Amino acid sequence: MSKYAGEEVLVVPREILERIGSFEGIRTDGLDAAVACLLDPANHFFMDRAAAEMDPSHKQLIPYCIFRCGDRILHYTRGKSGGESRLHAKISVGVGGHVNPVDTGGGRIGADAYHAAVTREIEEELDLPGEHAHQIIALLNDESNPVGQVHLGIVHLVDLKSDAVASREDALADLGFTPLTDLNSSWFDRLETWSQHCIRHLAVR
Repeated sequence: MSKYAGEEVLVVPREILERIGSFEGIRTDGLDAAVACLLDPANHFFMDRAAAEMDPSHKQLIPYCIFRCGDRILHYTRGKSGGESRLHAKISVGVGGHVNPVDTGGGRIGADAYHAAVTREIEEELDLPGEHAHQIIALLNDESNPVGQVHLGIVHLVDLKSDAVASREDALADLGFTPLTDLNSSWFDRLETWSQHCIRHLAVR
């Protein structure tokens, strides 16, 4: 039996990435139009995750949410209970996950279903203090490794007024906040590849 237990995830065909303009690393130009294209129901569909993880002709859409409190960024170590074994023991600054059919409940489609997934993932993984505003700041693509070849990140920046954040899942271990300058220097080599791209971007943003 697949370790993904029949999970279905939202994907876009690679030609959609080519349509909006293939890139490597962080992309911020033409962001609104590119995100609108990715979230257009005509351009995505649900696919068996086990198949999607082995199929670079499709990209799984992943909300990748970065939490900032002042000049410090939330980070955690990926535990063994996380769904992606290839990332275990890596330090990450991104919280999020796949968009699943449950996110289409109530007739939601397209951007509405995507944002429902963002809310669900955050609520499943973190206990956050009060209200928090967030914005999409970039797209993220990394073809340098097998994980990156089958995923496409939509990067959200979430600004918090308090650092009273707790983990709701064992997969998010050693939760803490560290200054961006440290993450971009002494911590950098310990970060997963996607987090490295995001930290580099935030450091010059």
